[in-house]
Amino acid sequence: MINKPAGRTATAAPCRVTVCRGCCCGDPAKIPGVDHTGQIPRLRAALDGAAPVRASECLDVCDQANVVVVQPSAAGRAAGGRPVWLGLVNDDEALADIAAWIRAGGPGLAEPPGVLDLYAITVSRRVREGLEG
Repeated sequence: MINKPAGRTATAAPCRVTVCRGCCCGDPAKIPGVDHTGQIPRLRAALDGAAPVRASECLDVCDQANVVVVQPSAAGRAAGGRPVWLGLVNDDEALADIAAWIRAGGPGLAEPPGVLDLYAITVSRRVREGLEG
């Protein structure tokens, strides 16, 4: 039997954040001048435990490096939230905006800061299903 941590139920499951670190994302040769190594720790610190952050192999949207995907919490999904794909996330201001949005509830529960519209990307169904599956 698997025990769930105290105070955590399926409806309390937080947003999840996936940061691409494949062939192009995180590559200083492709995107110079960005502290790729520090990006994930800075995002985790900005989230302050509000959501787990994981690195992924290539998400197959290389022309949009660096890519971040925010998956809704269980409550956000129940409210109609869907994963949000963000591309060209190459500065700390974008990370701060993403973290603030997630702390406010994320997809389905909180409106993203308007500036995140500039980062939103649409990916193919094949790519989306690869991450969600």
